[in-house]
Amino acid sequence: MEIKEQKKELRKKIRAVKNEYSLDKKKELSEGIFSRVESTEEFINAECVLLYWSMDDEVFTHGFIDKWYGKKVILLPCVAGDDLVLRKYEGRQSMVAGEQFGIAEPTGSIYDDYASVDLMIIPGIAFDAAKNRMGRGRGFYDRLLKTCKCKKMGVCFDFQLVPTVPSEEFDVKMDCVVTSSRIY
Repeated sequence: MEIKEQKKELRKKIRAVKNEYSLDKKKELSEGIFSRVESTEEFINAECVLLYWSMDDEVFTHGFIDKWYGKKVILLPCVAGDDLVLRKYEGRQSMVAGEQFGIAEPTGSIYDDYASVDLMIIPGIAFDAAKNRMGRGRGFYDRLLKTCKCKKMGVCFDFQLVPTVPSEEFDVKMDCVVTSSRIY
């Protein structure tokens, strides 16, 4: 089976498992994941952190973002055509529905000082212990990840950690992966 088919099958499998968990359960598991994130040297030392405004099937970030907003510079990705641009999070009042997926995004000017980003916390559909990441298949994050030289931390539920993520040359590995039970 070719890699694209393997990825399609894995996405389908993970989606089915995610659907077995209520939103409340995913939020509860997310708190444990972000408790681990907060204990890492990468997060403790970071002044500028790229996060993401989670969708209902992802590790939930809204409370974590609000907790750290004002203590660290929080950046969120915004869809602009086929790419992601970064904007500062300035509180929930600054959020509007995004152009493609309806995901809330901050308004304001584009943040392009990529050298100042200390840590990127990235969602994914699946990860493996070798720190490979598989996203939704459009390559948004892979293109963004190549522009930043900072630490890249994947976050996922334990069931999203699989033995092997099919990967291609353009897929960007994480520096570490944090789940509700451990850090890889």
